[in-house]
Amino acid sequence: MNRSIVPVILAGGQGTRLWPMSRAARPKQFLPLLGTISLFQQTLRRVSDPARYTAPLVVTNAEYRFIVAEQAAECDTPVSAIMLEPVARNTAVAIAAAAVQAQALYGHDALLHVLPSDHEVDANDGYWTALDHAALAAREGRLVTFGVQPTAPETGFGYIKSDARVGAGAASVQRFVEKPNSDVAQTMLEDGGYFWNSGMFVIGAASFLQECQSLAPETLDAARVAVLRARQDLDFLRLEEAAFTRAPNISVDYAVFEKTNKADVVAVDFAWSDLGSWDAVWKSSARDPCGNLSKGPVTLSGVANSLVISDHAHVAVSGLEDVSVIATDDAVYVGRLSGAQKVGEMVKHLRNGQDTANLTENHRTAYRPWGGYSSVLNGDRFQVKRLFVKPGKKLSLQKHHHRAEHWIVVRGTAEVTLDGSVTVLSENQSIYLPLGCVHRLANPGKIELELIEVQTGSYLGEDDIIRIEDEFGRA
Repeated sequence: MNRSIVPVILAGGQGTRLWPMSRAARPKQFLPLLGTISLFQQTLRRVSDPARYTAPLVVTNAEYRFIVAEQAAECDTPVSAIMLEPVARNTAVAIAAAAVQAQALYGHDALLHVLPSDHEVDANDGYWTALDHAALAAREGRLVTFGVQPTAPETGFGYIKSDARVGAGAASVQRFVEKPNSDVAQTMLEDGGYFWNSGMFVIGAASFLQECQSLAPETLDAARVAVLRARQDLDFLRLEEAAFTRAPNISVDYAVFEKTNKADVVAVDFAWSDLGSWDAVWKSSARDPCGNLSKGPVTLSGVANSLVISDHAHVAVSGLEDVSVIATDDAVYVGRLSGAQKVGEMVKHLRNGQDTANLTENHRTAYRPWGGYSSVLNGDRFQVKRLFVKPGKKLSLQKHHHRAEHWIVVRGTAEVTLDGSVTVLSENQSIYLPLGCVHRLANPGKIELELIEVQTGSYLGEDDIIRIEDEFGRA
């Protein structure tokens, strides 16, 4: 029997409750909210011990495939598969597909540790002891979740009722409780025997799929067929779209855990947060003597119990309490920190506006597998961008129907292919790319290439790209 645990990292969420930093194109799991590496990378490092784990399976949205691959490479963490969801279908089918794939890679008795990629977890000794307890129960056919000992009457979490005790192994789940109002949450905290539902699981692939067959057969069928018909694309496994789309859009809690009689919970008291709102970020971090958490170019005066973060402009806040101020290079959010759950409502409002919808989708800086670009200036028939290309990377061989481009090298060395002719440019040199030419940009150097791109023409949208060759499979 294979005793190693297969980590399954769920990295497909598009949550925007941490807007404006988290957006659909680059959600919170890929952001360095609490340190120098992203939450996804923190999760990868937590499952990097080869004595305990196999290489992880990552399940993510197809749009995030290059971010996942890039951040895993930055951590020097090998993965056994990056499984791409063609559409968003919640956690039930994602976990089922991972279980099917794990059996194919590691055998029928594969044991899975399912982890969201966007949580903060203090992996102390209690964490590893809890994992050992969960693995023991899961190998006996139980479906195990982790219940966090509550420290406050939180209304943003679901709860689990159980006789479980911290450090005492797995116990049966008595019932699941939906996110409560504040009065109910306070009562549960006072009564005891309730735990926050962490969304982390340890399950045997065979046991879980057997319960899916009984309780969620449509989910299981969609997962099996999507994996069976999946195709390899570079380093990614693309789940078959037609089958995956047939899966019900339902969480694993609703589909399986709230219906099965095999659910156990391991009670834990290590520090944990789903970082699902700005007040959760505030609570999870060290604060100054006035109760403030600040990050970036920030100045505070007479401010208390507040969160102020900026990744661009200098933000000065004076004489306020219980506020969250989140500033990016193209949007600023200001609201009550205690009302942080309302950010989602604001995002919905912005998404419904023609002039503001893009603020919920994209950052001014867009990341690509070769590097990325930032918007600097937009005008009538022109726009200016800052491009950055990683060492050894190159863009697709392409052409445009509606625009010409000027490239000016700011830093590094650029190798430019223009209608079959190759030119090498160094700092302060430039080149003109006329409309319709076939061109490519590459960085042959050892440092990042940075250049300014000036586009001129009748249409400047990103979809005016005809890719002829592309090393990332986009042609």
